Amino acid sequence: MTVHLNWFLPTGGDGRTLVDRHAYTDGGIKRSRVTPVSGVRAPDIDYLIQIAKAAEQVGFEAVLTPTGTWCEDAWLTTVALAQHTERLKFLVAFRPGVISPVLAAQMAATYQRITRGRLLLNVVTGGDSTEQRRFGDHLDHDRRYARTDEFLSVVRGVWGGKPFDFAGEHYQVEGGLTALPPDPLPEVFFGGSSAAAGPVAARHADVYLTWGEPPEQVKQKIDWIRGLAEEQGRTVRFGIRLHTISRDSAAEAWATANRLLDDLDPDTIAAAQQALGRSESVGQQRMLALHGGSRDDLEISPNLWAGVGLVRGGAGTALVGSHADVADRIEEYHALGVEHFVLSGYPHLEEAYWFGEGVIPDLAARGLLPRIPASQLASVPAANGRPASAPGGAPLLVGGGR
Repeated sequence: MTVHLNWFLPTGGDGRTLVDRHAYTDGGIKRSRVTPVSGVRAPDIDYLIQIAKAAEQVGFEAVLTPTGTWCEDAWLTTVALAQHTERLKFLVAFRPGVISPVLAAQMAATYQRITRGRLLLNVVTGGDSTEQRRFGDHLDHDRRYARTDEFLSVVRGVWGGKPFDFAGEHYQVEGGLTALPPDPLPEVFFGGSSAAAGPVAARHADVYLTWGEPPEQVKQKIDWIRGLAEEQGRTVRFGIRLHTISRDSAAEAWATANRLLDDLDPDTIAAAQQALGRSESVGQQRMLALHGGSRDDLEISPNLWAGVGLVRGGAGTALVGSHADVADRIEEYHALGVEHFVLSGYPHLEEAYWFGEGVIPDLAARGLLPRIPASQLASVPAANGRPASAPGGAPLLVGGGR
């Protein structure tokens, strides 16, 4: 079992700090500055193209694109980016409660033909009722998962290429059909830590995705979902969502993490923790429990840093260390059964190069990747022991949309 490496597209804005989204009321799209945070980058298509091309060049297989109020639409953005890349796949996040399952199946089929098979689906049931109501969804937490169960049953049914009927509590479909089913069928990524989420993952997920908890907690989740899937006669693969800060030395990496932490004042942390604490997501509550809102003892497991979760929802942990340290941790998770690693870092352009030029060759040398990706700069002489893409010893490219 080899490792599948995936990166992230910051379609809600990017920057050199953990508080960049707090700098704009609109997530950076209109650049309406509220607080004096430097280095914030709006999600301009030109900047996202840079990240997508960088991810493809250094060897990432796919990029995750989020969904939500403060993000650009994932379907439209990624199909545009597909025109500027050749091999990169797109893990498109979407909420099943705000779209017809038959239409979603048709969209996926069209997407596969336009991109020649580069679509992956990330089904996000939703753990924040305020956000869900913003899209006209008024179901409670557990009923949202019940609806997702039906949604995915319909999607897979209409991908069968013949009329499909379904009668459930949330969907009633008569003769649902995708006239030209997607080829190949997109893999379905799905996450959820609640009792309501587990059975849905067991019945429908190709890849169960967890946020970056310590290895023992991840193992418990894997055992849980694997057991539920076996009861359904299915096999589910596993993935993990993490940030990363990888440098030539551990000291450099931890210095970067500490700089990110220094940017956070107590009021910002308190406000973020209060907002995140209202989430109905069990996974979000597990993220918050890793640090308890405190700056102390943020290395919750070797090289696993919970500082991101002080102000960010969702994935709140980062792998921090030398390239070899980060590769060690990936190998450790891989030994537990984790196959897909969905990674990110701030800013996403520079961190893609740090990881791609530092960790990916190490993983390939360990036999965890099929090959070391061929770089377009392989024939360019290195300077000061680092690739020519990283002048002056740091992989820095200037991003558009500042």
